[in-house]
Amino acid sequence: MSQPTHRPIRSFVRREGRLTTGQQRALDELYPLYGIDWTAASGLLDISALFARPAPLVLDIGFGDGEALAEIAVAHPERNYMGVEVYRAGTGRLLRRIEADGITNLKVLLADASELLRQGVPSASLAGLQLFFPDPWPKKRHHKRRMVQAPWLATVADRLQPGGFLHMATDWAEYAEWMLELTDAEPRLHNSHGGYAPDPGDRPGTRFERRGVRKGHDVFDLILQRHTPST
Repeated sequence: MSQPTHRPIRSFVRREGRLTTGQQRALDELYPLYGIDWTAASGLLDISALFARPAPLVLDIGFGDGEALAEIAVAHPERNYMGVEVYRAGTGRLLRRIEADGITNLKVLLADASELLRQGVPSASLAGLQLFFPDPWPKKRHHKRRMVQAPWLATVADRLQPGGFLHMATDWAEYAEWMLELTDAEPRLHNSHGGYAPDPGDRPGTRFERRGVRKGHDVFDLILQRHTPST
């Protein structure tokens, strides 16, 4: 008798509307140029082959419309950036920005970020990981859908290089407390601030952040580093 299969818990719900003509064109014509083809069946990515110029790689999860990610990539030409998103509309917008601005150190990937981390990203291959304003899933019965969980943080810690950073931001105070508690419990991550970062560092403002601020929400940044081996 076959064992029942368990569907994975998703941190997102697909509720995407119709794409504009420009977004669809970008996916059809620009994704082959600036996108990364990967599925779970593909196995581990060859990180060294993703970009023409080798550089430390930062993974950005859930870039939304791509505004902040494009700005960061332009501001840090010494790094390469890989943005992963499940929504095609935002991916299409970012692809058009990459083409228009000639951004050479940024590529995108349409995939489930948790699946990508588990099955596609090699151990100790990332210089950093960014998670800005993920869905907070505020109802208690939905907390299991939150991206940030203890097993997820353990995977992130493994994928970061020693000294690599994890930068997370949210405008939901309860989710910020959740993040802080879980990161404090992950022994491979070090919080030099002892709590929330005093400022967002080089993270630019995002549409989600501006919306939260208009609602009167505070914004919380957590910036941690992967412990370096003791010598």
